[in-house]
Amino acid sequence: MRKIRYRVAMSLDGYIAGPKDEFDWIVTDPDVDFGVVFKQFDTLLIGRRTFEVMAKHGNTAIPGMKTIVFSRTLQQSEYPDITIVAEGCEKTAATLREKRGKDIWLFGGGSLFQSFLGAGLVDTVEVEVIPVLLGEGIPLLPSPAKHAKLKLTSHNVYKSGRVSLQYAVKESTYKVRAV
Repeated sequence: MRKIRYRVAMSLDGYIAGPKDEFDWIVTDPDVDFGVVFKQFDTLLIGRRTFEVMAKHGNTAIPGMKTIVFSRTLQQSEYPDITIVAEGCEKTAATLREKRGKDIWLFGGGSLFQSFLGAGLVDTVEVEVIPVLLGEGIPLLPSPAKHAKLKLTSHNVYKSGRVSLQYAVKESTYKVRAV
């Protein structure tokens, strides 16, 4: 079975984007081989807000990857190079896991991660901690806070101060924390 891997950059204080969706603080690290990273995946799962930020910068599809955007407002006719799913997000992801292929990159954002984590569809959480403090922005996991146990499976510290952390999700311990 293919894995759904939430792979994301995060500031040291826990944000995946600034308060205005900015990501200019995520700088390319010459020691990270992104070619190797991209070759592990053949499918991207993206939330509407993340997709709209990508589209604003002219990036609506990544060559060699099937791009699926979860949105109730975007129109398929406006984006012929991607697949837009309006309903049944979790079912779509579960079906994709069963198909043959490479792993699936849960690309963004925090709300989509929260939804898939709650549905038991996230196999790994892979965070690139960027050595910057934003003070505010879009959190890795939006409120209300969820509780999931993770097991560290890999880590790497780069000369730039960037830290790569990879965790397996222990699905059976996922629960909603009382509010």
